[in-house]
Amino acid sequence: MLIKIKLKRKRNNYKRKFRGNHRKKLLAFFHPHCSAGGGGERVLWKAIQALGEIYNDGIDMEIAIYTCDDHHDTYASDVLKKVEKSFSIKVESKLPIQFIHLPKKKDPSTFKRFTLVAESIDTIQLAWYALNQYTPDIFIDTTGCAFTFLIAKLAGCKIVAYVHYPTVSTDMLRLVWEKRPSYNHGANLSQSSIATNIKLCYYCLFAILYGLTGSLCDMVMVNSTWTYSHISYLWRLAKNRIHVVFPPCNTDSLQKLNVNNREDLILSIGQFRPEKDHSLQIRSFAKVKELVMGLPGGKDLKLVLVGSCRGKEDEERVLHLSKLAESLHMENDVVFVLNQPFSVLQDYFSRASIGLHTMWNEHFGIGVVEMMAAGLITVAHNSGGPKSDIVVPFGPEGQRTGFLASTESQYVETLYDAWMIGRDKEKSLPIRLRAQQSSMRFSDDVFLSTFKSLILKLLIEKA
Repeated sequence: MLIKIKLKRKRNNYKRKFRGNHRKKLLAFFHPHCSAGGGGERVLWKAIQALGEIYNDGIDMEIAIYTCDDHHDTYASDVLKKVEKSFSIKVESKLPIQFIHLPKKKDPSTFKRFTLVAESIDTIQLAWYALNQYTPDIFIDTTGCAFTFLIAKLAGCKIVAYVHYPTVSTDMLRLVWEKRPSYNHGANLSQSSIATNIKLCYYCLFAILYGLTGSLCDMVMVNSTWTYSHISYLWRLAKNRIHVVFPPCNTDSLQKLNVNNREDLILSIGQFRPEKDHSLQIRSFAKVKELVMGLPGGKDLKLVLVGSCRGKEDEERVLHLSKLAESLHMENDVVFVLNQPFSVLQDYFSRASIGLHTMWNEHFGIGVVEMMAAGLITVAHNSGGPKSDIVVPFGPEGQRTGFLASTESQYVETLYDAWMIGRDKEKSLPIRLRAQQSSMRFSDDVFLSTFKSLILKLLIEKA
C-alpha cells in the first residue's frame, strides 16, 4: 500500500508539472534497447510515429522512453538519426520525446538456473526504478516484459502491451512433456525423467504467474494469429482486450523490384541463432543440389545465407555451418554473407528466385514477408506465423502464395518443386505477383492505421 501511494504521488506531481491547466497525456514505452536495429525496435518507432500523427491531429501528449543505453549529450538526436537511417522512419519533430535512462539490464547468460524467473525479477527492478523517475498515464511495454505490469498497476497507469511472442507457451510445455530436445531444452534434460518433471513444474508455475501479470493489461496487441492463440490462453482474464496487430513491414520498396529474370539463388535471411535451424537449410539444399545437377541450370544453383552475428557464439555457429557445408561437398555452393547493410540484402532480394525459412514456430516472420514482397517463391516452416498468417492462399480463388514444409524430406521435395516452377515464367510469375499482393496486408500503412485506432480509445478515455 505504501509503495502504491508513493508511486501515485509521483504520478500526480508529473501531472501538475507537465499539464498545468491542459489535458496533456503522458505515455511511456518500456524498451530498454530502443536504439537497436531489430524488428522489435521498428515496431516501437512506428508506434511513436503513429502517436506523432495523433499529436498533429490535436491530442496533446508527451512521450518518454525507458532505455538502458548509456546517456550522453547528443543521445536523443543520435537515436532519432539512426532510426531514420535504419528504418526510414521520421518521427514528428514537434512531438515531445524524452529518454529515461535506467541501470543496465543483467546479461541473461549470468543466470545459470531459473533464467525466466531471474530475468523477470530483473525487469521488475528496472520498472520500479523507471516509474519512480517518470510515472505516465499510459505505460506501454513493447519488449514482452510482462512482470513490469505489477509496478505499472501499482502506479495507477493504464497498461498497453505489444507482444511479439509469449515468454512461455503451450508448445514449450509440450516439448518438455514429450522429452523432445530443442535449442532451449538440452538432450541431457530430455533424457532424464526427474529433470523433465522438475522443469515441467517450473514452466507450469511460471506460466500461471505470467498469465496473472499479463491479465493486468488494459489493452494487448499481438503480432500474429499464432501469438494470439497462446496469449489469449495464458492471459485469459484479458482475453476480450487482445487484438491482432501485424508488425509493420517495409514492403513498398521491395515490391518495386523486378520479378523477372531471377538467378538460380536460394536466399535465407536472419540472425545466426540456433532456433533459425540453418543446418536444416544446408542439409536440404545439398540433397536438392544432387537432384538438379543433371538438369539445365542445376550446376549454378546456390544457397545464400544472409544474416548478422550477435557475438562469439553466433560466429562459432557460422564456422560450424561452414564445416557442415564442406562435409557435404557444398563449400562452393553455400555462401555466407555476414553483417552487411540493407543495401546488400536488397541486392540479393532483386536477384534470388527462391526464399527459404526453417524456424519452427516463429511468432510472426518479417523475413518471410520481405521475401514474398520481393517476389521470391518462398518455402517457409509449416508452423507459427508463416503458417497461420503469411504463406496462406490469397485472392478470390484462394491461390498459392508460397510453400510450407516441416521435415528435411519435405524441404527437399518442396525446394525442388519451387526451383522447377521458378524456371517456368508462366507458372512462377502468378505466384510471385500474388505473394507481393498478399504481403501488402503487413505494410507500414496498415500498422499505423490499426495502432492509431486502438490507442486512441485509451487516449480519449483519459481526456
